[in-house]
Amino acid sequence: MNPDLRAPGHGWVRAALRLGVLALSATVATAATAQSVAPPGLPLIIGQGAGGTSFSVPIQTLLFFTALSFLPAVLLMMTAFIRIVIVLSLLRQALGTQASPPNQVIVGLSLFLTLFVMGPTLDRVYETAYKPYTENAISFEEALDRGEIPIREFMKAQTRQADFELFARLANLEPDVTVDTAPLRVLVPAFVISELKTAFMIGFMIFIPFLVIDIIVASILMSLGMMMLSPVLVALPFKLMLFVLADGWNLLIGSLAASFST
Repeated sequence: MNPDLRAPGHGWVRAALRLGVLALSATVATAATAQSVAPPGLPLIIGQGAGGTSFSVPIQTLLFFTALSFLPAVLLMMTAFIRIVIVLSLLRQALGTQASPPNQVIVGLSLFLTLFVMGPTLDRVYETAYKPYTENAISFEEALDRGEIPIREFMKAQTRQADFELFARLANLEPDVTVDTAPLRVLVPAFVISELKTAFMIGFMIFIPFLVIDIIVASILMSLGMMMLSPVLVALPFKLMLFVLADGWNLLIGSLAASFST
């Protein structure tokens, strides 16, 4: 690792992002480890790691809720959620339906698809970082280092080289710095804009067949002199019929999940 990457002023960014990574894995593993929590007592000192550092319950509560505040940023910017929710939103616009499916359905489906796509990555974070830490086999700092590796590998696989070079140049990194050694403050925004580009490319392909239907319906209505009849209203049933007959949900969701294969 280049020593410049650990310069003061950027360490807190790196620590915050890594803390969010571990918080995400801890949230997923909470249900599996809830049965092993000891009954409360006073005084209660838990969380002792390999380094001998202990935290009382109030301090652990404070640290937990601090890490929990990073979960939205981790979920939105370091997982497959960006691509999925944008593609589903563009699909709704292409169909021409104003509020169907509603936002709650789109966001909920995006969340579950994100968990499905990120399942292997989160399992690695749990097995290599969170589980050893709860067993007091490793320190908290080492758990952060281990938990960062699977998330970094996932983002690396989805990040375009041109996008990474852009932020590496803006951050004034050394020429020999690669995606593997770059700080998260450079890798995360590069991953985000790569995901945005990919989502818009998929959305463009989704729009084409529905746009053709809109053009055909508008041309027919214009030739018939039906100026007051909305082409969108007439084209909507044909769009829905085309999407259902083509088994659109199966094709779209399957293609989205397959697009993250490496």
